[in-house]
Amino acid sequence: PVVIEDRITVPSWVQDLESFRRWAKSDEFPEFGRFSFLDGEIWVDLSMEQLFTHNDVKTQYTMLLGSLSQAQSQGRYFSDGALLSHLEANLSTEPDGLFVSYESIQQARLRLIEGATEGYVELEGSADMTLEVVSRTSTRKDGRLLRELYWRAHVAEYWLVDARTELQFDILGWTTKGYRKVKPAHG
Repeated sequence: PVVIEDRITVPSWVQDLESFRRWAKSDEFPEFGRFSFLDGEIWVDLSMEQLFTHNDVKTQYTMLLGSLSQAQSQGRYFSDGALLSHLEANLSTEPDGLFVSYESIQQARLRLIEGATEGYVELEGSADMTLEVVSRTSTRKDGRLLRELYWRAHVAEYWLVDARTELQFDILGWTTKGYRKVKPAHG
């Protein structure tokens, strides 16, 4: 096993995407921290979120996008804590937020995975949008690793927000050659 900061133990049997997903849905999975499987790399962040440059930013997007999703009845917005996995991209992570259209579920681009004892606990496939809010400890993960893996997972839009200094908000649209910044309409 791998022990991190004497607080978290990643079991030795967690070796690949399948075993990571099994661990993430087990009672052994830690209740504290953020864990991702990023194309063979287990990424762990035990730092606390900054209130104003991370947590509040996520909250604002969740309120707005959750309300819009509900009002327009085109899909569901899931806030922090929804497990998204994509087999071909070798990815399992909990974005800061994600949107899934009902059309994506109906056309089987994304499946809802049931938990062992109740409800749904995971989304498998291509989300329509993922949101990541950059923090001091997630710069490489959000800016490089997830940008590549979400693209490989055919996530249609990757929203990347960095509020640590001056607010930077990029909507990245999927193309066959990688993500491209979406130019704002009407300024």
